[in-house]
Amino acid sequence: MQRRCDRNRKRSKRRAIYCPIHSCYIDSVSQKYQIFAENPGQLQQRGVGRRNALMLIASHTTVAIEGEWLEAFWCEECQQTKWYHVQKSGDRTYKLSLAPQELWQQATGVINPNGNPSVGEFTRRQSRLVGYHGMKDFQFVG
Repeated sequence: MQRRCDRNRKRSKRRAIYCPIHSCYIDSVSQKYQIFAENPGQLQQRGVGRRNALMLIASHTTVAIEGEWLEAFWCEECQQTKWYHVQKSGDRTYKLSLAPQELWQQATGVINPNGNPSVGEFTRRQSRLVGYHGMKDFQFVG
């Protein structure tokens, strides 16, 4: 039998998401980024039948996957932020795994952690510089 104070609590409860390494509570430091399926194979991996997956992709081109997203969390023990693929498995229960590279292409609005592949090494290096010493990188023939 539940205590009366537990039954009458109306405030929302904290999400029970724990570090897979240290089993301590981890704090979210980003928004949730929804994952989308672009081909029938991605839907079939999640339990949708082959025929239904083909029909969904043919009619919608992309299908939002319910109960899965990418999110960054801060672990107090690790002292670092990591991106996780979160799968909601039940009421207030979640399964965490480090976000694999192929999921970054399935999420919308996420900045690729490896940077834009179309940007050259020179531009990437210049964007990381704190001060401006532009002439050092240009070599003049003279």
